[in-house]
Amino acid sequence: MPYIGRFAPSPTGPLHAGSLVAALASYLDARAYHGQWLIRIEDIDEARTVPGSAEDIISSLHDFGMQPDGDILWQSKRKSRYEQAFEQLSSLAYPCGCSRKEIADSRISLASDGAAIYPGTCRHGLIPGRSPRAWRLRVPEPDRPEDVIDIQDRWQGVFRERLSASVGDFVLKRADGFWAYQLAVVVDDAEQGITDVVRGADLLESTARQVYLQQLLGYPMPRYLHVPVVTNARGEKLSKQTGAAALDRSRPLQVLMEAANALGLNISPAKNTLQAFWEAAVPAWARRFGINE
Repeated sequence: MPYIGRFAPSPTGPLHAGSLVAALASYLDARAYHGQWLIRIEDIDEARTVPGSAEDIISSLHDFGMQPDGDILWQSKRKSRYEQAFEQLSSLAYPCGCSRKEIADSRISLASDGAAIYPGTCRHGLIPGRSPRAWRLRVPEPDRPEDVIDIQDRWQGVFRERLSASVGDFVLKRADGFWAYQLAVVVDDAEQGITDVVRGADLLESTARQVYLQQLLGYPMPRYLHVPVVTNARGEKLSKQTGAAALDRSRPLQVLMEAANALGLNISPAKNTLQAFWEAAVPAWARRFGINE
């Protein structure tokens, strides 16, 4: 099967060092396999989208020598497809009238990513007098084999998660009316023919939910590779929320070398040019993962 990978940024600000590492890893993997590399703009959460940031991210990737092999997909233009997928899941979906505070107050535990595990308050019907806020998907009962999701990650190794214990029934459509990331990304990966998902390890905890959705919707499961996240001096993941600075696009080679170092690639380009960087970086990635060039 031909390799198809993707980089899928959320346009909430300019490209920063952490997101460049994820972009670089996905690009190198696609090139090492002589496959396609696509860009998807995950702007489904329109409330957090910063006008102009998607275009700035695309322009930055171009400046660093990363060009997509097909049209750019925009999630904000695909709401009807998420609606269709939701209809396919309707037998397992139910309305939830709980607020975030109520979920936090009644949570049974915390997920590994810090989110409250939904206690199932509305699983058997809305509390009288409550109106639906969000729509949730039922996960399997704890004694069912499909409750256990096993993933062989190409960087992190074997990852196992019990959906009922780790997340509980999760959101498909949010209280603000936006489709949830988990549903949108699964639909988009399937329809773009994505064979390999390469992204930051902060999204590893989302993978079991996505695999479960793939199973329910009859989609193939891609291979996964979750690279370590870049952190700041306080050990926090670099992000817009933690004040990550925009990349210096005036020195693309130096910035790319720093990103390659973060991925554990020790490369020495023959010349101080972008072309020389890519000529050294792609074989180095291939050697790292035993990919036949």
